[in-house]
Amino acid sequence: MLIVQKYGGTSMGDCDRIRNVAQRVIQSKVQGNTLVIVVSAMSGETDRLIGFAQHFTPLPNTKEMDMLLSSGERITAALLAIALESMGVKAISLSGRGAGIITDNFHTKARIEYIDTTKIFHFLNEGYVVVVAGFQGISTNGEVTTLGRGGSDLSAVALAGALNADKCEIYSDVDGVYTTDPRIVKEARKLEKISYDEMLELASMGAKVLLNRSVELAKKLNVKLLCASSFT
Repeated sequence: MLIVQKYGGTSMGDCDRIRNVAQRVIQSKVQGNTLVIVVSAMSGETDRLIGFAQHFTPLPNTKEMDMLLSSGERITAALLAIALESMGVKAISLSGRGAGIITDNFHTKARIEYIDTTKIFHFLNEGYVVVVAGFQGISTNGEVTTLGRGGSDLSAVALAGALNADKCEIYSDVDGVYTTDPRIVKEARKLEKISYDEMLELASMGAKVLLNRSVELAKKLNVKLLCASSFT
């Protein structure tokens, strides 16, 4: 089974959590799955980088911001690949450019035009776990771009569609989709299944499990999404 797994910033928050993700990835690989892993930057890292830029100007150049912000995901992708290799699993990290994610030319809010899967399939066929830096791509002009808020989820869904993956698993610090916010309403129920349109309605009302763009793309590409916690 070909599975795309995405791990959010909280899941990748420090070296111990990255090791925990690596162990989860290995468990899935041992079960016979072929894996592409999409990662976010460590929690708080994007805000930290924005703070550095705003030290100089409140409105930094968007092209340079993409260059700056894309580094967060590349760091976690490389660290996860290193962790997997240390545990005896062949792994390789790819930037958005390396993964063949081609976008339009709008900096800080680019849209994915298409994905050239040649390199990813080459490494998968060689037995590697492929770790992709989420949230980013390369423009048709050859410049680094980022996809905006929720961009790593978008990367994962788009890759799942392009690779014709069996499913796309979104791992974060919440264990699924609830009827309402369980932190506020004790009677909230976790849903076993939900349609794309129902999820879009929840997202439009503020549910943070998945953002609208990711759900819309999953519906368009007919990608099955699993939302779960990386801590349970």
